[in-house]
Amino acid sequence: MKMWKRNLIVCWFGMFITNIGMSQIAPVLPLYIRHLGVHNSALVEEFSGIAFGITFIISAIFSPIWGQAADKFGRKPMLLRASLGMGIVIFSMGFASNVYVLIGLRLLQGVITGYSTACTTLIATQTDKEHAGFALGTLSTASIAGSLLGPTIGGFIEEVFGTQNVFYITGMLLIIVFIATMIFVKEKFVRSNEKISTTKEVWNSVPEKSLTITVLVTFFILTLALYSIEPIMTEYVSKISTNNNHVALMAGIVFSASGLANIIAAPKLGKISDKIGPHKVILVALIIAGLVFIPQAFVKNPWQLMFLRFLLGLASGGLTPSVNILVKKITPNAITGRIFGFSMSAGYLGVFGGSVLGGQVSAHLGIRYVFFITSALLIVNAVWVYFKVYKKLNLKSI
Repeated sequence: MKMWKRNLIVCWFGMFITNIGMSQIAPVLPLYIRHLGVHNSALVEEFSGIAFGITFIISAIFSPIWGQAADKFGRKPMLLRASLGMGIVIFSMGFASNVYVLIGLRLLQGVITGYSTACTTLIATQTDKEHAGFALGTLSTASIAGSLLGPTIGGFIEEVFGTQNVFYITGMLLIIVFIATMIFVKEKFVRSNEKISTTKEVWNSVPEKSLTITVLVTFFILTLALYSIEPIMTEYVSKISTNNNHVALMAGIVFSASGLANIIAAPKLGKISDKIGPHKVILVALIIAGLVFIPQAFVKNPWQLMFLRFLLGLASGGLTPSVNILVKKITPNAITGRIFGFSMSAGYLGVFGGSVLGGQVSAHLGIRYVFFITSALLIVNAVWVYFKVYKKLNLKSI
């Protein structure tokens, strides 16, 4: 088997598991916090929000730092560091003695993370140009699918095996990722002689600054859109259901529908990006995703919502790989890891921002306005991409 294919298989599995590790705690947090001795409902909600969000905020800060380390020392060492570290930390959460220890471990998890950044950089730099779109498209499914399916998987493990076993099982899976990475991932790493250390020097080395900013903002808006519905999904499904049995399970399935569609669409759209240009796929996908959000506000039952979420996943499946392909094309190899680190930071901030946006808009304006506002953000982003990316790259290709 070719080296890039073997690396892709291991990285896909690793990114899928690490992103499950980031998100699977959402449905079990309130239960685990009560288990740790907090019984006041308001405090449980407050601690749940802090414990969930702090990992993504800290990850956003540290992703560029680990990206720089990947450029300096190689991507495989970063994969080993992140998988082993996260495995130990998540496993340790099952032994937390109180809620403050749990929050501290969630914070430490955010510091240690960086597997996705190193994987994306490894695949982008070690895969030949002919297969780059397919490889990055396939890899992007692991990140989004892991994040979107994580809450459902976490809820299932909690129901079948118990709350603490969510952490033990996820931790052991990450140890398996560490072993698989150590044995199977191969890297021909050549350290660049360029002395680029500070953020200012990195930014000065970016040849396409305007394009880079637009791409990073687009990735932020995409993840924000995907996660804006997460905090209100259960409540929304409950409102549109005629039968309130198994609402939590149905909400998890509806939320995960976009992840399933993403797995189907991303590799194929990645190939299309290679043929017609990633800027064209990004523009079309943003427009479709923005339009698909609008009818979600008017659905009458969970099955209609599930279908529309599936369509959203098909559209968004073209965005992440196309963003990564574009980043690779416009970024010098010496700083690829750091720019992908900034891209991951934008994604983590989008997850956190989407959760906050969905909750706040729903609380103050109503659930349906979450879909309208998210749609508007995607359409405005599409207009910006048209003028800043599409027209510029089309002129260059002419």
